[in-house]
Amino acid sequence: MRRFAYAAAAAEFFLALSLISLPAGAQQKQPQAQTASGNAKPWAPARTADGQPNLQGYWTNNTRTPLERPKGLGAKEFYTEEELKDLIKREKNRVAQNEEEGRPTEPGTDADVHYDFAQFGLDPGQTKLSWNRRTSLIIGPEGTIPAMLPDARKRNAEMAAKNRGHEFDGPENRPLSARCIVLGQESVPLLPGGYNNNLQIVQGPGYVAIMHEMNHSVRVVPTNGSPHPPAGIHLWRGDARGHWEGNTLVVDNTNFDGRNPFHGSGDKLHVIERLTPVDQDTILYRFTVEDPSTWDKPWTGELAMTRVEGPIYEFACNEGNYGLRNTLHGARVSEEEAAAKKTGK
Repeated sequence: MRRFAYAAAAAEFFLALSLISLPAGAQQKQPQAQTASGNAKPWAPARTADGQPNLQGYWTNNTRTPLERPKGLGAKEFYTEEELKDLIKREKNRVAQNEEEGRPTEPGTDADVHYDFAQFGLDPGQTKLSWNRRTSLIIGPEGTIPAMLPDARKRNAEMAAKNRGHEFDGPENRPLSARCIVLGQESVPLLPGGYNNNLQIVQGPGYVAIMHEMNHSVRVVPTNGSPHPPAGIHLWRGDARGHWEGNTLVVDNTNFDGRNPFHGSGDKLHVIERLTPVDQDTILYRFTVEDPSTWDKPWTGELAMTRVEGPIYEFACNEGNYGLRNTLHGARVSEEEAAAKKTGK
């Protein structure tokens, strides 16, 4: 896993926090570069050999901005500059204290028996962070995922009930992440997780490939006008088809598998992603999620991807996936002990 690469390059653990000052009210407007005469001119991205905006390189979407707005903030969509500076300062202090004294935990809790992420360079604050003034990734006055429809709640409750009592019967009953099939931050839309939030983008005529550090997965996005597969074909992370609108790569994602629900969604999930380069080191990533079988309205979020140094090292989940084997083995041992106790043997 990536932790070994981090250990070999310890100096990279403490990259300075990066502040992205996107305009508070209109974060999709392109920044203006000043000429020597003081006049502003639009920034223009470099182009690939086939004339498309060049998004290639290594990026991170690592951020401390939560997906949903904390309840205490109400409809407050943006922090002030002073509030943002205070958040950055507190994050720096937290990481510094953690590295010096170790992670504070409460005895007897799950956190107390789990390893300290900072010890392995996996604390999000130890790597480059993308900061902005948003109080949540979800935009708008609500800043939260819409309430789930009654039929969706019923659907998900039935799925959970079907597996209740069978969680440890076999690999198929375990979560997709435990089976190394799909891990959270490699899903669509691209949202950061606890660690391994780097990406690599590679382009060629008619295609854009996005490789995620987590699970070393690659999503190939055709931009050649080819259609989605038939509606009856479902894929773990959906089917992606892209096209260019000016400098923006627009990716239309359909054909999701309902067995990999995004926040309780079903197989009618539809996600539109927009990747817009706004300067040499920043891509604005905006996504809109809709599923008429789950929510009564679409919802949108955005975050900044910041350029980082590569390469991305190999992530081998299955090769070291002792957790799945040990979990199932422990379940079989418990069953044997229960059976022996019942028969008195």
